[in-house]
Amino acid sequence: MTQEGYDLLKQELKHLTTVERPDVINAIAEARAHGDLSENAEYHAAKERQGYIEGRIQELNGKLASANVIDVSKLSGDKIVFGATVSFVDVDTEEEKRYKIVGEDEADLEQNKISVNSPIARALIGKKEGDTLVIPIPKGSIEVEVLEVEFLV
Repeated sequence: MTQEGYDLLKQELKHLTTVERPDVINAIAEARAHGDLSENAEYHAAKERQGYIEGRIQELNGKLASANVIDVSKLSGDKIVFGATVSFVDVDTEEEKRYKIVGEDEADLEQNKISVNSPIARALIGKKEGDTLVIPIPKGSIEVEVLEVEFLV
């Protein structure tokens, strides 16, 4: 994953442990004070939320412990690799696209970040500016030409 993705996971973990976890513990204590737990919807909702939070904390701890952080600022060259920002044009429609290739946990299409495991990224890896390639997509395939390869932080 990129340093940016690593920092985002650490930030989420900190929020869960310092804000969410104490809030849900207080909600459980408050719901317990209301009496009969068998018919207490607030208690059951808080316990369910607690289970989600604890599971996510464990998941984040595991991901952060095994993370291989790539410093994109130290990458260079003309070949497309993990961390590269790639601009390409659809040969048929002349529609231009620009994506940054990131780890699975960082992928966000709204921010033009695609997972290194996505079909588009897998097809682009190893190519360079000027290369033409066919990318498999759910609707079939598209032919694209790589316009630019950058390594932006």
